[in-house]
Order: sequence, then C-alpha cells, then structure tokens
Amino acid sequence: MPFNICRSILENIERVIVGKARPAELLLAALLAEGHVLLNDVPGVGKTLLAKSLARSIGGSFKRVQFTPDLLPADITGFNIYDQKAGQFRFQAGPVMSNVLLADEINRTIPRTQASLLESMEEGQVTVDGVTLSLPRPFFVIATQNPIELEGTFPLPEAQLDRFLLCVDLGYPSREEEDAILRRFQQDDPLAELQAVTTPQQILELQQARRKILVSAPVREYIVSLVEATRRSGALRFGVSPRGSLHLMRAAQALAMLREREYVLPDDVKDLVTPVLAHRLVLQVEERLKGVTPQKILEEMVTGIPVPASGE
Repeated sequence: MPFNICRSILENIERVIVGKARPAELLLAALLAEGHVLLNDVPGVGKTLLAKSLARSIGGSFKRVQFTPDLLPADITGFNIYDQKAGQFRFQAGPVMSNVLLADEINRTIPRTQASLLESMEEGQVTVDGVTLSLPRPFFVIATQNPIELEGTFPLPEAQLDRFLLCVDLGYPSREEEDAILRRFQQDDPLAELQAVTTPQQILELQQARRKILVSAPVREYIVSLVEATRRSGALRFGVSPRGSLHLMRAAQALAMLREREYVLPDDVKDLVTPVLAHRLVLQVEERLKGVTPQKILEEMVTGIPVPASGE
C-alpha cells in the first residue's frame, strides 16, 4: 500500500494550515473514498485555504465559484457558444471541469443551480444541450456554507446533502494556534510556495488501492447496526439511506489507509459516524424544539451498540 504518499500529502497541507490535522485528514479520506465534502463553518476559519492546499498538494486543477442568487447552471457546467469564424458551436467549459471544485457558500444560490452539481457529484459527468461530457478525474467537490446566516440563503435539500460523503466543521483555532498563524503569515504566504507532492494519476491509483482495504464481516455488521438504529429512532423523521452506509464503509477504508493499515477497525467506523451520518438525519419537529441535535442522537446510538472485538 502506498502509505507514504498519503503521509506526504497531509504533511504538505500542514505547511500551510495550522492546527487542522483532523479536517485535513477527513478531506483526504473523502477524496480517496471518491466522495465530496461539505464544510460547514463561519467565514474566515480557513475553508478556502484548506481546499487550495489540498488541490495544490495533489497537483490537480482548482476552480472556485462564489455562489450567488443570480448564478445559473450554465455558469457551473459550461455552455455552447457560436463561433462565427468556424461557423459552428463550440463548448465553453465551466469551472466544473477541474479536479477540485470549491463551491463557496453553496446555500446562497437558487435550488436550480444547486441541482446542477448533482450529476457531476454522483456520476462524474455533465450534460449540456443533450451532450454528455466526462469530468476530469479525480473530481472532488468541496462545498462551503455559513451556518449562522439565514437571510438570502436557500438551504440544501436532503437529497443533495445525502450526496456529500462528509460534513466537516473546522472550528476556531486555539490561542496557541492563532499565534502560530500570525507568525506563519506575517511575512510570507506559504500557499504561494506550496509544491505538489503527487499527481492526479497517483490519486486515482490510491482510490483503486482504497477499494482493496479489507472490511471484515463483523465491521460490516457494525455499520449496518448503526444505520438501522437511525431508521428505528423515534426522534428522527428519516434515518440514513443505503448511500449513507456505503459512504461510511468507503470512508472507513480510506481512514484505515491514512492510518497505514490494510484493514478497517471498528474504531475507524466510530471515528467517522458523526461526520458521515449527522448531516443526513432529519429530526422530528418536537426534537428540534427541545434542542436535540443529530450529533447527540448519534452519540447515544454509538454508546448503545456493541462494538465488534476485531476488524481483521
């Protein structure tokens, strides 16, 4: 297993990002699991910087789109334009034609434009004027949204939230980390000097290697038990779909790879329950009014479900 490449990517990101080892690990796990990530946090905590650092570390192309209410689907996917000299239409590629797409403040655009990403995220392709085009590989969407502002936003529907493998909160840095950020960026911009440590082709090879990470029968049963518990809970209107259980398994395989193992442990699954499943849960109205959160429900479920003795 090419564990050294994974380690190099994370170490490279840490040359720019201070104190965000866990979010960086989760982002790389999502990339290796061929999923996408929703970063849900306040402005200014480093969401864009983290996305750019990852894109530059893997040597991939990076595009950023600021989502606004007047953004149209063609602004994402691209469009056909008539070339008068050639006497024919030619395709003008949109920002989706990249390895890493940062969809900044995705909840600020209309549902029609939000939905334009669904085909890309699920199938790795776009359809423009009846013509289907494949996207570059790997293709990785990092979407951000600001959870503290509601005015002028269009909340993502459950169907689109379910497309994101992980939802990650960055959080504020500690006092020591913030001082380190000031020192690191006082005179230089570490991102400008960051070099690639791998290639998109090697990322594709890592994604293939991830599929071979062993998931034993007890670990699969543990995943199924966790997902079934969400469907039986009276506090939830809807539990986790089969896509959620697949995402949990694939993310656990990727995390095991990052931790330099060729098999998944139950602890890998437990470590990913909240970031993989919490954003998929729909609470009953009365539970929301009582201040119950999906994270709290998942914590109780994990506590009540027996953990297999071994994942090997």
